[in-house]
Amino acid sequence: MDDQQTNPSDRHGKLELIATQRIGVNGELYKVVDFLNKNLKDYKLMFGLTKKGDKMVISVYEVE
Repeated sequence: MDDQQTNPSDRHGKLELIATQRIGVNGELYKVVDFLNKNLKDYKLMFGLTKKGDKMVISVYEVE
């Protein structure tokens, strides 16, 4: 048996940032991001959402 430990993040692959877009705050945008993540994961895409002040940033990643 191999005693070598692996980093848990290595199992999920690397993320390559493809694009970001800054938009006004929308309380339901997280639902769109969740929908996209659930339906496009087979295409190796992942979406993120962050809030920075009075703006939100949606990010698109390619999962390698």
